[in-house]
Formats: sequence, C-alpha cells, structure tokens
Amino acid sequence: MSQPNATLSGPPAQGRPKMLNHLAYVTHDVEGTVDFYTQVMGMPMVSTVIGSRVPSTGDDFPYFHVFFRLDDGSTLAFFEAPGLPRANPKGHPAYDIFDHLAFEADKPEDIHAWAAWLLQNGVEITGPTDHGIILSIYFRDPVNDIRLEITCPLVEDWNAREDAAARDLRDWVEVKNSAAETGQDVSEALLKFIAARDAEQHDRAVEGPDDSLPRASR
Repeated sequence: MSQPNATLSGPPAQGRPKMLNHLAYVTHDVEGTVDFYTQVMGMPMVSTVIGSRVPSTGDDFPYFHVFFRLDDGSTLAFFEAPGLPRANPKGHPAYDIFDHLAFEADKPEDIHAWAAWLLQNGVEITGPTDHGIILSIYFRDPVNDIRLEITCPLVEDWNAREDAAARDLRDWVEVKNSAAETGQDVSEALLKFIAARDAEQHDRAVEGPDDSLPRASR
C-alpha cells in the first residue's frame, strides 16, 4: 500500500469528499434488482462491469456489477456473484432497522406521492414519520431485503448543525463511558440521559429560548 503524503495537513479537496459516488451491496438476483430500481424507483441503470477477478483484492470469482443513477449523479450499485452464500444473519433485530439507505425528495408532497406509488406497486411502507428535521417513509427492497427510506428536509439547516452535533456526541460518550466505568447498566443510563434531555428540550420549546440558562444535560 502506498504511504500517505507526509506534507498534507488534512484531506484533499477542501477537506471533504464532494459527493457520494456509489454505495454497493451484494444481490443474489440481479434481474429482479434491475426491475425494482428501474421500474419502481425510477433510477436508470447507467453502467455495468463484468469481471472474473476482483481488481482490488485479486479474488477469483465471476461477478456482475451494476449501477443505478440518482438525479445528483450519485449511484447505487450491486454485485451479483453466482454461488456466493447468503450473508450471516444479524445478531439483533435492530440491525434490520438501523442499517438502511435513504433517498432525498424535495418536499412533503413528494413523500406522500411516493407512499401512494409504492403501495400501488405492492410495496409495504412505514410512515410517513415526522422526525422534526425530516419527513420519511420506510420500506424494503423486495429483492435484496435492504431497508430503504425516502425523506425530505423540514428545516433548512438539518445537515448544518455541527456545534450541536459535537455537543451531543460529547454528552453521549460521557454518559456511556461513565456508566461502564461505574458498573451501571449502560442502556439504562442512556435512557435516563435521553429522558432528561427530551424534558429539557420540551421545557425550552414551551418557555422560549433563554441564552442565560446553562445547557444542563447537553
């Protein structure tokens, strides 16, 4: 592996990747996958690769690699490798909820239109769910059993809250580590922390902002 350039003080390109190029999954049915993403999701199939050896690792097995494009130019990709065994089952049902891929729509009306379209095509949905900052529906890719989401922002700064995100991470890690170090149940400690945090946020919303008050649980 090549060594990083020692003169660089941070990542190139202004410190961040410019966009998502692709996210790739394994499929055991590439034809069904193409049908779902082109016919139901409306994402054109824009590129394919057929190979007998994985270029990055040298592993020898035949594969078909397919890409579907979103409007911003980013893509969702799948590999089919015949004979590949199914992935090991997840150890907890939360993995089937937390592991998901979210697509963005422009406005709440689009979310409701997508919900109707998916139901019309026999795809069960959950939602719409109002998360405060985004509105979402959830459903599963019926071919590959991937949890998918279509969401739209409800506030302009939903993905530009760096300071609040840093505070939340600090508080979460402090509570988690403190519980572990003192022999408390970590999940229980986190639930108490979340309840206190939610109550504080509710009180602030009712009373209105007061910059003189400390952020007790943040």
